[in-house]
Amino acid sequence: MQVSETHPLPQKTFENLAEKRALHCISVYLPMDKKGSEQNKHIAQAHLKTCINDVRKTLVQHQMHDDEIMAFLKPIDRLLSKVELWRNPSDGLAIFLNPEEELLTFKVPISFKVQSFVANHYYLKPLLPLYHGDGIYYLLELSQDYVKLFEASRYGFKDVYVEDFAPERLEEAVGFDYRPTMLQFRTGQDIHGSGSFHGHGEGKDDDKKELTSFFRAVDKGVKKAITHQNAPLVLACVDNLFNLYKQVSDHPKIHNQNVGGDPEFKKIKSLHHESWVLVEQYFEKTKKEKIKQYNELYHTQKTSYALETIIPAAINGKIDTLFISNGPDIYGIYDKENMELRLDEKRKLHNTSLTNMASLRTFLQGGKVYLLDADEMPIKESSMNAILRY
Repeated sequence: MQVSETHPLPQKTFENLAEKRALHCISVYLPMDKKGSEQNKHIAQAHLKTCINDVRKTLVQHQMHDDEIMAFLKPIDRLLSKVELWRNPSDGLAIFLNPEEELLTFKVPISFKVQSFVANHYYLKPLLPLYHGDGIYYLLELSQDYVKLFEASRYGFKDVYVEDFAPERLEEAVGFDYRPTMLQFRTGQDIHGSGSFHGHGEGKDDDKKELTSFFRAVDKGVKKAITHQNAPLVLACVDNLFNLYKQVSDHPKIHNQNVGGDPEFKKIKSLHHESWVLVEQYFEKTKKEKIKQYNELYHTQKTSYALETIIPAAINGKIDTLFISNGPDIYGIYDKENMELRLDEKRKLHNTSLTNMASLRTFLQGGKVYLLDADEMPIKESSMNAILRY
């Protein structure tokens, strides 16, 4: 069974984009049209034309000549007639171009507002929700003759080769002379949606011992195969196997619900979707806990809503969690050498988005960044709230 789903923008790719520096880096964000009627109106292409015109005006301000601008923007212009791009849309399209490299486009499951940005770096803040609550978890497909392990997230789903560490079927764990007649496993569903075991007389205890030995061997293999030991482990199996595996396993975070039914007969997309539905609230809980933590620490030096504190803290890797309001960006200049912050009312030729800078510096240095609606912010009057590391 091949896995076809991947994260729309792996973190390493994001990090590479964040490192890019050039005289003119262009970032464009568009919502895309998924419905056929909307596609026929070419609304997304019209938005792109608007962005191209805005970028052209900005480049003129940067003293670029018309022929240079035309040549520079040609790769983006060509997208307008790239039929396959618009016929197979995602929710949003991110476009990046600088004079030194080829055009980059990413279809992502975020419906962006239309915007363009020209600077000596890429504007990446709109992409950060791709990593909101997108924690790693594992999915273990389990039956008595089928074991498969996946590392997963909201957008990613890939094989982990547990076969190198764990038996693939019960015979391998307990020996090929085990008594299969003692255990008849019925994959059909009873009225409670679970599979059932049917033993014959005194063989029931032997059957359970054999399965217990198998699951212990699998559990040891899973611990060796996974790299994130504290990540949630979701089981895809019938209920009886789920209950027994929970008793046997010493994994610290087996999820309290399983993906029911026999996983061998489910498609990858279905397993991914069903497992993510189960663990989504687990990761959403982290955001709520961080907001609660901010409120509890509000009257201490461990939190701040002052930009003159947050901006240098972000640059120096001192932020544990940064909350950013989904409103307009804050523009200005931070002089690191003199530790001076200058705020401007709007985007100018030689200032930058301090919101973008603070969010990227925090994220790239291991902090959490949450883009929130204004009414979700711990301190609603400020566009940035931060929990500080020290």
